[in-house]
Order: sequence, then structure tokens, then C-alpha cells
Amino acid sequence: MNFEFSEEHKLIADSARDFAEQFIRPHIMDWDEAQHFPKEVLHKAGEMGFMGIFIPEEYGGSGLGYHEYVAIIQEISKVDPSIGLSVAAHNSLCTGHIFYFGNEQQKKKWLPKLASGQWIGAWGLTEHNTGSDAGGMNTTATKDGDYYILNGSKNFITHGISGNIAVVIARTGEKGDSHGMSAFVVERGTPGFSSGKKEDKLGMRASETAELIFDQCRVHKDNMLGSEGEGFVQSLKLLDGGRISIGALSLGIAKGAYEAALKYSKERVQFGKPISSFQGVSFKLSDMATEIQASELLVHKAASMKNKGEKVTTTGAMAKMYSSEACVRIANEAVQIHGGYGYIKEYPVEKFYRDSKLCTIGEGTTEIQKLVIARNILK
Repeated sequence: MNFEFSEEHKLIADSARDFAEQFIRPHIMDWDEAQHFPKEVLHKAGEMGFMGIFIPEEYGGSGLGYHEYVAIIQEISKVDPSIGLSVAAHNSLCTGHIFYFGNEQQKKKWLPKLASGQWIGAWGLTEHNTGSDAGGMNTTATKDGDYYILNGSKNFITHGISGNIAVVIARTGEKGDSHGMSAFVVERGTPGFSSGKKEDKLGMRASETAELIFDQCRVHKDNMLGSEGEGFVQSLKLLDGGRISIGALSLGIAKGAYEAALKYSKERVQFGKPISSFQGVSFKLSDMATEIQASELLVHKAASMKNKGEKVTTTGAMAKMYSSEACVRIANEAVQIHGGYGYIKEYPVEKFYRDSKLCTIGEGTTEIQKLVIARNILK
């Protein structure tokens, strides 16, 4: 497929690149070492229009398409994947869930705050004992007049502590029933809603990951997105598009690692010549460049389908699976090209290597993507 990107698309990519260089690059390793979540940077991203990328202007968003979305996430992730992850999760999960499945009143109430970056969003599906098996969740929402009482916890939640608002999936029916779960919007400060343990992670350390805890948390029925029993089905549809986010994140990591390795291979001299002149290194670079091209085509094909309103379940899973696995391979080879220096935090490939692994796990593991693809091609 041939994607003819407009001048506007290129300007948007440039603005995301400039934003990352100015507000993120100077602090990368400080944030990483301290596992500090720079909430103020996301507020700044909101001022730039990066926190409501595909949200229509009537709700305070930028009204852009998915090709632009991919460009923004990719350019930020080339500098720091942690911030790319936070921007992606805010856009595609919390904000996206309200946009795609909320009623008009709910959209007008919450989207302007989210799209402007004034509020940071979280999204809760995963639990301690239910990762890929989300249908077996234990968090419940029990009807009590005009309210639902939430009890349980969610883990591995991006912005679990700093988020001002969360979309939470809770069980309103029988365990394992795909129509037995519902989605609720819960604002920070709601009695019974608190945060738990912050995870100490291998990579993506500047993107906050923590527990959400619900203890007799009363949520009004007007905070339910859609109808009772639709939460899990909504989540699956949302994750179809969300996988484009991980594809974009993977692309950013892959390009960042590749460009660092390419530059180093031209500068590093061994046996009297740059190591890029040796076939063992040049072939690695050839493979890396090819995998980036393949990933880019798959991700933008999924983005094109999403823009047209077409079903992206299979293509999104393919894009996510291939690009995430490719970015791990590319980051690994980038470290190898750097040799001993690739193992040192002074060089950027060490962090790309650590950050890359999450892409094969978040928003559905590689194995889940293969399951999704297999089910669809075997229908």
C-alpha cells in the first residue's frame, strides 16, 4: 500500500519531534533512574494537542486521524518510549473508551478535560490473577438503587496513582460471561477509590504503573458507559484500535535504536575502519532497516483501515505482533553493534533494549495476538 502523507502530517510529526527534544530528552535518564512520572510533561503535551489526538474539536480534541496518531506516538517514543507509552495509553484507552462508547452528556463532561491534558486518564481491565483471561475478573459492581458498589482491585494500570479519572471494567454478572461485565468512569476523590502499590519495572520506568483499589466504592449509574453487560465487548473493540498504539510505540523504539546503532557503526573504528564496513555489522543494519519498513507498512495499513471505519481486529493484531517482536530484535541488535558500550547507560540503546520488551506484553501478549489472528483466518 502506498501512503501519501500530507504536508500537515509532516508538520505534526515535526512538532512532536520538537516537543520530545525540548521537554523530554534532557531528563530521560533522571526520570528513568528515579522511576519518576513527569505529569507536567503530559500537561504540556495536552497544550500541544497530543492528549486528544483523534478526539473531535467539539470535545476539545485535535480531530486528527490515525496516521497522525501513529506519527506523534512514534516521534515521542524515539526519544523516550516511557512518555510515548503514557501518551498512547491516555489517548487510546481511557479517553478512547469514553469517546467511542460514552453518551453525549458523558463526552461533554469528561473529554474536554482529558483532551486538553488537564486531566490524566487511567484504564482498568487487568487484575492480579486475570491477565489474558480478563473474563475471569474478580472486581465486582453490585447494583444498589441508582448506584453501583465496586469492590476489588486492578493491577498494571498506567497512571494508577496520578490519573485524575479511570475507566474501570467490573463484573456485573457471572464470572466468565462475556456479557457479564460493565464499564464505569470513576473520578479521583470518589470515596472508596484509592491507589495501591507502584510497580518497580525493568523498563518504561517514567510511565507510572500501579494498582487501583475499590472498597465499597459507590459509582452513580450515570457513570456507566453504554449499557450493563457491554463493558468487556467494548474493551475488546477498544483494544483492536489500541494495538495500533503499541505498533506506533514499537516503531518509535525500533527507529530510535536503529538510528543510534547506525550512527555508532559509522563512528566506531576497529582494525583501521568503521565497523559499518564489516559485513557482520552491515547485515545486521540491513535486517533492522527492513524490519522497520515492514512494521511501518503494517501499522499504517491498520491506521488506514481504522480511519475508514473498517474492522481492524486481524490487521491490528498482526501489526502489533510483528512490530513489537521486531522492535525487541532491533533493540537487541543495536546493543550488540555497540558491543560493551551497549550495556552502559550512557548510550541510549541500553534503555531502548529494556523498554522494548513491554511491547510484546502490553495490550495483549504476542501469544494472544496469534490466537486472535488464527481465529480470524480459520473462520
